[in-house]
This record gives sequence, structure tokens and C-alpha cells, in this order.
Amino acid sequence: MKDIHNILFLDIETVPLYPTFDLLPDRFKTLWEKKSRFIKGADQQTAEELYARGGIYAEFGKIITIAVGYFVSSGDEIKNFRIKAFANHDEKILLNKFSALINEHFNSKKLRLCAHNGKEFDFPYIGRRMLINEISIPEPLNLSGRKPWEVPHIDTMELWKFGDYKHFTSLDLLAALFDVDSSKDDIDGSQVYEVYYHEKNLERIAEYCKRDVMVLAQVFMRLNQMPLLTKDEITIL
Repeated sequence: MKDIHNILFLDIETVPLYPTFDLLPDRFKTLWEKKSRFIKGADQQTAEELYARGGIYAEFGKIITIAVGYFVSSGDEIKNFRIKAFANHDEKILLNKFSALINEHFNSKKLRLCAHNGKEFDFPYIGRRMLINEISIPEPLNLSGRKPWEVPHIDTMELWKFGDYKHFTSLDLLAALFDVDSSKDDIDGSQVYEVYYHEKNLERIAEYCKRDVMVLAQVFMRLNQMPLLTKDEITIL
């Protein structure tokens, strides 16, 4: 793939804006009560009990980690893959650093973003949180006025679908199918809320997020019928 150096692989981890429902401003308590009615299991749990799942919504959550991976030129070799993570309790600081990476270290007009289920989750979530934090939207996330074929986004789940609109396949399942090591050997996404607010271990979440990006890149390689990256070809910063 000739333009592989113009792809930024990414994954985000999110949590609710507040540790508990009780700490929500009254206006947002009412809005969450309305929103939570549409969550699976809402008929058996209260809005307060469902609040731990609020992180999946950009209106009620925040990003605590963005992990990225990218190929670095090394002679004729393309397989020099670097992974790093931006992690911060202050979302605005994190998003500004992510935006600076795009604007200062890549050609933002050529850059393509790759994530698993990114078109439904990661990309719009980042864009919405940037608007809320009053941060200028980088070129690869700014979709205003663009036609569908001009959107510079790659979604590995979409690649796997082959046009099937009703099928969801997790990254972990694709990793198993392609014989890629799982990133879930420590925690998984369902435990991020607990690890962040109760264990207060942001570093552990950042390491998990970096492992997800490594798996994402490996799955991308297989989806494009390219050899898997070896350990020597991956640098985790």
C-alpha cells in the first residue's frame, strides 16, 4: 500500500464526565434520565445505575486517552510502526496535543484516520468533544461540505463488512480470526470506568489503549492481505 505512511491509526477510551450520577449538574441529570431510557436494559435499571455507561456518549462523557500508531519511513522499508498515547484528566489538554500531532507532524490534507468502528464512534466522538472544548477541528476530522468519497476515514469494521450493513464484528474477534494477539490480557473496555474512577489508574488505561492500536494495525494489515508486523517492527513509546 503506497500511502500507508499517511494513515494515523487510533483508538480512544472514554468515561462519564463525573464519577457518579449524583455529581451531575441538575440540568444534565434530567437530560441523562431522558437519554438513558433508550439504553439496553433501561427497563431493569435506573438512570443512576446506568450512568457508568454514560462515557459512550460524547454529550455525557469525555476522552481520557487517545492512542495513535503510524508508520515511519526507514529506507525502502515501510514496516517501522510507532505507537504512543495521549492521556490526561484534562480533556482539553489531551485534545490539543492530539490536534498538534496531526497539524505539525503530518500533511493534514493527505492524512487518513483509521479506527475500528471509527465512523460510528471514535471520529465523531473526537470531533464533538473538540467543539465542546472550543478546539479547531483538524482537516481529517472536518467533514463539512465533503462528499462521502472525500472523507479521509478508514474503518476496519467497514472493510470486514464487504457492504453488509447489519453485521457488527468486534476488533477482538477479528484479531482471533487473523491469529493476532488480543489486547484484552489485562482489562477491556467495560472496565475502563472502574479503573479510572475507582482505581484512579489512568496509566493502565493508556497502556491498554496502545495495545488496541497495535491490534488495529495488525488487523488492517491482514485486511489488506499484507504480512503481520513483527515485534521488531513495532516501537511502543
